[in-house]
Amino acid sequence: MNEEDAQQQQGPDRLAVLQSFHEEDPGDAFTRFGLAREHLKRGYTDRARALFEALVKDEPGYTGTYYHLGKLYERLGRPEDAKATYRAGVEVCEDQGATKDLSELRDALMQMKVE
Repeated sequence: MNEEDAQQQQGPDRLAVLQSFHEEDPGDAFTRFGLAREHLKRGYTDRARALFEALVKDEPGYTGTYYHLGKLYERLGRPEDAKATYRAGVEVCEDQGATKDLSELRDALMQMKVE
């Protein structure tokens, strides 16, 4: 089986699909978040970081972004940026009552203090 046949069996490329959604509606936070996650999954950390950072700036109420951006900062050896991101996310989650994301962010902060 050649590469094209394998691709067709697996279905459409998720990154390409997300990119086309993003082109159709560049302001959609859900698509931007998914696009950042897909870039991260593929190891495109610079692109993922840029997308997460832009999402935090443009859509600060999209609470899930803070955890993933903080974790990416940790992976990149930027612990102070990670802590600041987690703290900012905690504030947003507290304001919104987003308990699940709030719990994850607090846990991430606690893990950083333990290490």
